[in-house]
Amino acid sequence: MDLSSVQCSSDDLWSLQPVNDWLFRHGRLIENQHDFVTALSNNLLQAGAPIDRLQIMSPTINPLYSGTSAIWRKRTGQTTPFQAHHGLRLTERYIGSPLQKLLESGRGVRQSLIDLPGDAHAAFTELADEGFTDYYAMPVTFNSGLNSAFIVSSRKPGGFSDCDINNFRRMRDYVAPTLEVFSLRQLTSSLLDTYLGKRTGKKVMSGMIKRGDADMIHAALWFSDLRDFTQMTENLPADKLLKILNDYFEFVAAAVTARGGEILRFIGDAMLIVFPIDEHTSRQTACKAAIDAAHDAQQSLATLNHMRRRHGETEIRFGVGLNVGEVIYGNVGAPDRLDFTVMGPAVNRTARLESLTKVVGESVLCSKDFADNIDCPVISLGEHMMKGIKKPQAVFVPTEFCGE
Repeated sequence: MDLSSVQCSSDDLWSLQPVNDWLFRHGRLIENQHDFVTALSNNLLQAGAPIDRLQIMSPTINPLYSGTSAIWRKRTGQTTPFQAHHGLRLTERYIGSPLQKLLESGRGVRQSLIDLPGDAHAAFTELADEGFTDYYAMPVTFNSGLNSAFIVSSRKPGGFSDCDINNFRRMRDYVAPTLEVFSLRQLTSSLLDTYLGKRTGKKVMSGMIKRGDADMIHAALWFSDLRDFTQMTENLPADKLLKILNDYFEFVAAAVTARGGEILRFIGDAMLIVFPIDEHTSRQTACKAAIDAAHDAQQSLATLNHMRRRHGETEIRFGVGLNVGEVIYGNVGAPDRLDFTVMGPAVNRTARLESLTKVVGESVLCSKDFADNIDCPVISLGEHMMKGIKKPQAVFVPTEFCGE
């Protein structure tokens, strides 16, 4: 269609200019895709656009999902988020869909929803069953090469006019920069959350990125690693070794994140985790969260190990050292290659406590400072020398873990 030749009747005429003005002045300042889709839809309605449903899909790089969508519906006035998991592209929902055609061809998809053929894709038939009359999707290509999708549907009798389609196509150039910002922001946030954790990712995004940038924080500390990992490395094939590692990491991560902990580092088969103490979380609350997470993780793995024993597979066992104290939380490394971590005597003692679990035959050990801040009974194991620490340290085992 030659956009310059489109003639609009008075019934179809609506001005795109107020929408474009809003995009430049206000829309680009909105911080998240959900609110942007809601506001854009309302501005299109005010301008006279015959839309009853608007969806924007943005790609991302994330270990769990490949893209996110926000879907606005006129009848409810609400915008619903949706996350597309990686496996979605192997399902009937995606195969043969208009979204697949759009992403693979880079061309728009227009479909009247009136009198659909019998083999029409479910994406069309479901909208038709709801009373929609027309569907139009167009790609929005970014400099990175990723494609976003802008999709509108209408209940207008007869569907969209050529004038409507013309305006949507013209609007794409105005909406694209904002969508690209959302996509890049989402991609950055996703990568930071994946590799640094949510709290640390926010620190980096706020500008805490120079070597030496650091805060002094108080936290309950967790250090754990697998039992017999060296032996596993020598004796197990790579796929089984990775499966054991990932199962261990998954169960521990589920337990600690549910209790407010954050994984700071994976160190081979070891995990360094913090439960921050701040104005909202007391010392006792953080320590309780850590000990409860240790219990949850051990119980979950006990169930998994029951199944592994039945299949003659290696059990997954790990030790945990728990401590509480003040640590340095910040950047260390080379000028242009940094690591964001925690450091200090409290961290060292936590790691030494975990090492001691192998010596005394317990799965969880804690320091006196930690034991003083939990309400579950503990048994004193006396004082023990620890590598790099001059004085012997008091060591305790929570009774619920004693003899495990």
